[in-house]
Amino acid sequence: MITPAIRHCRKNQSQWIADLSRLVAIPSVSFPGFPPEAVQRSAEAVGELLRRRGLENVEILRIGKAHPYVYADWLHAPGKPTLLLYAHHDVQPPGRRELWRSDPFKATPRDGRLYGRGTADDKAGVVVHTSAISSYLRTAGRLPLNVKVIIEGEEEIGSQHLQLFLSKYAKKMQADAIVLTDTGNFDVGLPSITTTLRGLVSVDVEVKTMDHPLHSGMWGGPLPDPVLALSKMLATLTDREGRIAIPGIYDQVRRLSAKEKRQLASLSYGEKVLRKQAQLFPSTRITGGHAGILEKIWYLPSVSVNAIQASSRKDCANIINESAWCHVGIRTVPDMETGRTLRLLLGQLKKHAPWGARVAFHNAIKGPWWTTDPTGPVFEAARRALTKGYGRGAVAMGCGGSIPFVGPFAKVLGGAPALLIGVEDPYTNPHSENESLHVADFHKGIRSAVYLYDEIARLGRIR
Repeated sequence: MITPAIRHCRKNQSQWIADLSRLVAIPSVSFPGFPPEAVQRSAEAVGELLRRRGLENVEILRIGKAHPYVYADWLHAPGKPTLLLYAHHDVQPPGRRELWRSDPFKATPRDGRLYGRGTADDKAGVVVHTSAISSYLRTAGRLPLNVKVIIEGEEEIGSQHLQLFLSKYAKKMQADAIVLTDTGNFDVGLPSITTTLRGLVSVDVEVKTMDHPLHSGMWGGPLPDPVLALSKMLATLTDREGRIAIPGIYDQVRRLSAKEKRQLASLSYGEKVLRKQAQLFPSTRITGGHAGILEKIWYLPSVSVNAIQASSRKDCANIINESAWCHVGIRTVPDMETGRTLRLLLGQLKKHAPWGARVAFHNAIKGPWWTTDPTGPVFEAARRALTKGYGRGAVAMGCGGSIPFVGPFAKVLGGAPALLIGVEDPYTNPHSENESLHVADFHKGIRSAVYLYDEIARLGRIR
């Protein structure tokens, strides 16, 4: 089965790009303020692709006001393991259109990469699954194991209805292992298995000092500026080295194990590489204290102000604004408890609000961190598959980002192993302008998935 499937996979590379391009063309932004109809159209397009590639029992699953999930399966391999294949079809907002070198919702090839919102995060993940499955069904007429596919529609907004989804569909999702294609590789061409994810605690902060804006010349001096008030509050979140300065924030941070230290030491990554990948200005200093760069990204918490607003560039006038707003978040790590982290963040901001300014918090989000021990037959099978697909041995790595789906689903499946093997890379630029996918790695990822199904089928029972 495997040789014809790999041959079909290689022969139809242009088809896989076409599948991805059709999904990218739908602006499925799940954030409030964007049309939910686009996310619905995206779900329908994903369902149509799943059918076209040979999957069965395709359903669009709805939970309350959540953006739609899409489900499909192929369950005709008795006695073989069942994989739950995960990806998400919603995307981030496009950001500043003027910074895109091409239309964010038109997949555009350039210099060996495919540009567009969702090309990598995570519509590529959807197509990795469908292409690998199709390669078997179009050649052998069957898969070497059983698969269930779940494509989420609200991952980018924190999987807000995940617990409700699980309470209704946990039985439907039962499987022996989870495969997620929503992560990246340590470098271009270097296959990687992600073993740890940071969590996320974030909140909207609004600071008000008066009822309406006032002339800055007529009123400036005695009246407190809410933008300056918010700035003073945010400035207390870090020290001069960029470490989080909230008292008690590091109390629950788990110390690195000897194995984790060895893993970090095995990966050659220094300031020069960081500057190249992030495109930092030469004068910009590295922050976060004296820990290693990868330790800071994977195993230590960080704080970010994701957006801030008072007036706007277009509407700038000589006024004292009545209010200022920002969205601020802390990436959490093992063993930080999300509720406690949120309380510490809110307490720090409120404590340092100057001049009697009113402070309100809205839309708090709490997503858990996750970690796994990458040992056992499933992980060994994944390493073999990735090595065959990429032609290089796979490495284990951490990820500074969050995927709310992983921990709760693994728990519902009774501790089923979760394989995080995506196709992003350090130059992908997810969540920012000019997101892109390395086309050669995309095809290697699909071939790796073909090999993975074969390798896991050979294991027989997983648990």
